[in-house]
Amino acid sequence: MVCRKSCFAVLLLSALVQVGCQREAAPPSQQRSPADATAAGAPAPRVELKDVMETGDGYIIGISYPSSASNYPGLAAALIAYADEARAELMRAVRESADDPARPGPYDLSLNFVELHASPQLVVVAADGSSYTGGAHGTPLVKRFVWLPQQGRMLTATELMAGSRAWPALSAYAREQLHAALSMRVDADELPPAERAELVESATTMIDDGTAPMPSNFDQFEPVVGSDGRIQALRFVFPPYQVGPYAAGTQTVEVPAGIVLPHVAREYRALFAGG
Repeated sequence: MVCRKSCFAVLLLSALVQVGCQREAAPPSQQRSPADATAAGAPAPRVELKDVMETGDGYIIGISYPSSASNYPGLAAALIAYADEARAELMRAVRESADDPARPGPYDLSLNFVELHASPQLVVVAADGSSYTGGAHGTPLVKRFVWLPQQGRMLTATELMAGSRAWPALSAYAREQLHAALSMRVDADELPPAERAELVESATTMIDDGTAPMPSNFDQFEPVVGSDGRIQALRFVFPPYQVGPYAAGTQTVEVPAGIVLPHVAREYRALFAGG
């Protein structure tokens, strides 16, 4: 009789413990996912950025990230996505050339992310590198990320500029600066007149095409921030082939805030000097 009472007490205690545990742990349908927590205002989970150094049969990959970008999960995810896309392109070329005895190899991907600016209002990261999958030289990788921490999203040139009048203004200024830089380079080379004229004509065509007044030609930009935390200028970045041959490299044009500001959308003017 004592044994039965003792056993019953043990079973009762066990049942009570199980009920308590069930009350403390909500069923899966009631548990909040990370996405739910973010939507409810909780901070998004931190995304760890780890540098990559990988070698395999016929390829080499090197990718470096700024560790500070991990503080902004959405930005970190965008950096990883860009790197993953470049890596996927390289590995596709590696697979396609596996049965080709004449493949140049090794293929390689080199990509470096650098934080250019970080403040509560604005975070800017530059991605520069190249992917070599054969030919005379690699494919340039040039990308700029402008992140708004307080809003948790990326800022694009199309969103930054208000109306269609911005693009002709940016186009005219960029062309003037690029043409001037072209003249200086050509003069320094001291080419024969005929060769000089041919080079200038070809490069001028590339500049005019690459700076045509359309948003896609100005989608890579870096805010240049002054000591007061305000944007003093926008530096537009033109990868090789957009406004010049591969040998000319990546070219930039810095447009002062005074020229940009009249075309900036109202909600972003406070970010600029004079706004």
